[in-house]
Amino acid sequence: MSFTIHDIDEKLDNRLSEQARISGKSKNKLVKELLAQAVGLATEEGFADDYREFCGLWSGEEAAEFEAVQVENDQIDEDDWR
Repeated sequence: MSFTIHDIDEKLDNRLSEQARISGKSKNKLVKELLAQAVGLATEEGFADDYREFCGLWSGEEAAEFEAVQVENDQIDEDDWR
């Protein structure tokens, strides 16, 4: 079954294109998954991935810089657990 949606707003079209590119899916597949999720149907992935749009946004250099400043957060301060 197919249907057509008319007069898609440019901002929505741009966002759909961006989401499709980020997720590596066609815009058609993305729209079908979004519609299924909106009405409570399972998708191929089986769960909502609300963070996908943020994946791959940092360069390798930016990721390394972030990791470098997070080193302190990986340390356990024993006094905090007494």
